[in-house]
Amino acid sequence: MVDERESVTAKLCAFARAWHAIHNRDKIFDDDLAFDIIGKAEYDEMYDIVSRGLTGLAKPYSREDTEQIIREYLAPIPLSRIHFAEKRLHEFAAKHGRIQYVICGAGSDTFLFRNDNPEIEIYEIDHPDTQRYKLERIRQLEWNIPQNVHFVPVDFEKQRMTDQLLKAGFDPQKPTFFSMLGVTYYLTLDVFSDTLRQIAELSVPGSAVVFDYPMKTGNFPERVYRLEQITASLGEHMRGGYDYNEVSRALYALGFQIDTYLPPEKVQAEYFAGRADRMKAFENVSLLSATYTAGYNFE
Repeated sequence: MVDERESVTAKLCAFARAWHAIHNRDKIFDDDLAFDIIGKAEYDEMYDIVSRGLTGLAKPYSREDTEQIIREYLAPIPLSRIHFAEKRLHEFAAKHGRIQYVICGAGSDTFLFRNDNPEIEIYEIDHPDTQRYKLERIRQLEWNIPQNVHFVPVDFEKQRMTDQLLKAGFDPQKPTFFSMLGVTYYLTLDVFSDTLRQIAELSVPGSAVVFDYPMKTGNFPERVYRLEQITASLGEHMRGGYDYNEVSRALYALGFQIDTYLPPEKVQAEYFAGRADRMKAFENVSLLSATYTAGYNFE
């Protein structure tokens, strides 16, 4: 995360969801509020950034080339991971009834306004600058924030997520669904493991966590490395990813059991197979959900 300003990558992810909702009939995920939450001016600004190669080319690409960049680099990851996460969330809510939903790194996520289930208590966690930007946008839109929504600003370099959630009214005795979408790319394994530990500390048995993560090693095509270069040029540096064994050990050590794991080839089969626009899953991104079964001693 970048201090002192809203996250550019968070805005680009919202832009990708908005672009997909507007331009694609065959939708992987239909976020019909994404355009509204960022607004036309910012949508156009993000489009201009993309059309200049995301690195400031003097002469912009053509519309066709710009849309190819969106399909190839920007849209696949945020669309597949939000579909995966929200499908699991709805299954979780159907099973447990009254639940809490904690969105780590919420960015311009629109679930709080798309949600029609009053039994889901929502906690949005993000860096104070990013959250301040989002709240200002909501004020400009004159949207009413539902009573079951809580905004929890957390500066992860100075504060613990557990402390801030508890201050915001989070109930550690209720079944909770945690999502971390687009977060792991910027965390070392130690920081990621500590985040999982904090989630475990807040969880009752049956709670769940879902996240996407980049794989550390593999025979990846050029676009994987190009995306890392692009985010670095925007001031947000990826940390290299993890191996599946590292992820599974971190989860099992804290009392989590993996219930769903989609490596890149399964993400491709689940969300991108047979698409006419040839959008495809990123070759180094996996999706995973795990259930907390307890058994870890936090003493």
